[in-house]
Amino acid sequence: MNPGLHGKRGLILGIANEHSIAYGFARLARQQGARLVGSCVNERAYAAVVGLTQALDMPLQVCNVESDSQLESAVLGAVDALGGLDFVVHSIAWAPTVDLHSPVMETSAAGFARAMDLSCHSFARLARICAPHMAGGSMVTMSYLGASRAVPHYGLMGPVKAALEALVRYLARELGPSGLRVHAVSPGPIPTRAASGIDHFDDLLDDARRRAPLGRLVSLDEIAHLTAFLCSDASAGMTGQTIYVDAGYHAIA
Repeated sequence: MNPGLHGKRGLILGIANEHSIAYGFARLARQQGARLVGSCVNERAYAAVVGLTQALDMPLQVCNVESDSQLESAVLGAVDALGGLDFVVHSIAWAPTVDLHSPVMETSAAGFARAMDLSCHSFARLARICAPHMAGGSMVTMSYLGASRAVPHYGLMGPVKAALEALVRYLARELGPSGLRVHAVSPGPIPTRAASGIDHFDDLLDDARRRAPLGRLVSLDEIAHLTAFLCSDASAGMTGQTIYVDAGYHAIA
C-alpha cells in the first residue's frame, strides 16, 4: 500500500493564488497527511493567499528568492517548524515583461540574467540550503515543454527552463550519494498567474487542447498527483528526470 505523503514534511515555494501549481500541490499534500510550510513572494501576495494556507493549517512565509537571506530564512523557518524536511517543491518562474515579450535575440542582458537567477539558479541555492536538513527525500521544480522545443511566444523562458532541466540532472548527480532525489515536473499549459504574462497565451491553451492526444488540458490536481508521487517513497528509485503531465501534448510532432 502506498502511504502517499502521510507524515512527510515539506516546504512549498511559490504560492500565488488558488490557481497556482504550488497551491494545488499543497492542497493534495495536506489531504495525504503531509505537514507543510509555504512561501509567497511578498507582503501583497501574503495578504492574498494567507487565508488559503490557514485553511490548510500551513504556516506561510514571505520569501523573495532573489534574496539569499530570505531564502535561507524560509528554509530554516520550515526546518524549525517541522523538525526537518522530506521534500521541497520549487514552483517559481519570472521574467521582466519587456524581455518576455521580445524576441530572444533582443532580450536585455540584465533581463535575461534576472530571469535565469530567479527561475533557475534559485533552485540551486534552495538545494544547497535544504540538503543539510534532509535525510533523503525529494526536491521538485516546475518546467515546461518550451525547454526542449521552440514554442511560439514563450521566448526567453525557453532557454531558462532548458537550463533548469539541465540543473535538475546535475543536482541529481551531486545529491544522489546523500539519498536525495531531484526532478522537474513539466505540466501542460494551464491558466496560472505566471503563465498569463506570456503573449498570446490563449492561443497556446487552444493549441494544447486541440492537439493533445487526450483532447484536453490537464488540471491542477493532475499536476499535484504527479508531484506527490515524486515526493513520496513510491518514487524512491527515480531521480534526475523531467516528467510530463500534459495530456500527451509533448509526444505530438
